[in-house]
Amino acid sequence: MPNAVITGIDTHAHIFRRDLPMVAGRRYSPDYDATVEQYLAHLDACCLSHGVLIQPSFLGTDNHYMVAALQRFPERLRGVAVVDAQISDGELDELAAAGVVGIRLNLIGKLLEDYTGPAWSGLFRRLARRGWQVEIQRGFADLALVVPAILESGVTVVIDHFGLPAASVQLDDPQHAPFFDLLGQTPVWIKLSAAYRSQSDLARARAIEARLREACGGVGRFLWGSDWPNTQFESQTRYDEQFALLEALLPDPEERRRVLVDNPATLFGFAHA
Repeated sequence: MPNAVITGIDTHAHIFRRDLPMVAGRRYSPDYDATVEQYLAHLDACCLSHGVLIQPSFLGTDNHYMVAALQRFPERLRGVAVVDAQISDGELDELAAAGVVGIRLNLIGKLLEDYTGPAWSGLFRRLARRGWQVEIQRGFADLALVVPAILESGVTVVIDHFGLPAASVQLDDPQHAPFFDLLGQTPVWIKLSAAYRSQSDLARARAIEARLREACGGVGRFLWGSDWPNTQFESQTRYDEQFALLEALLPDPEERRRVLVDNPATLFGFAHA
């Protein structure tokens, strides 16, 4: 799809095979394959032109399967890798050549590390010089503990899945003010994705989106992701249902275009034709 017009960008999906080597201590092991061909078919069905592949946590830092897909479809896809803090510049160069534009910190169920230490802060500064991003998946209550140290490096920060506010979270509780204050800082982006991971129905998702919009001053740093193939929730949702949720959240066509096209094209390095 060279020089294709951007009709929409899904910024969060995973591909894998069940026979790939998986890390010890993982929270989830798939019993099926999720291929890039299947993913592209979902994009096509929803008239979306481009997508972003996120390295699954259960594959650890072995990004080869994702990188191979990026190399096959360089016009349509970008990637976000999982790496060790000690990764070399040469290895980062190889990932960048394949279309990787950031790394992900999936911190669910993990002890928080010292991200001000030399290894991580050094990596974040190296990523900042490349114009890469750091994506964070962590529960809502802890984001204000994690994000500021990463922002100090100058790197762009993306927060996954609405910030994962649990069903018990009261959005107007003063204890959450530090998180919303963070969103006033220019580098922080939010993915409107996987509301089901916070047990959020449409009404709850609308309330969360409204509070995030207020904190961010509009939709200029919002992104959308399908979270396909919706691991651990495969029986509860489908790709088209996740796309329909975005349409319900953002009924205004211009706002929806910003979130589906303009915002992610800038952040992930897709060129408008």
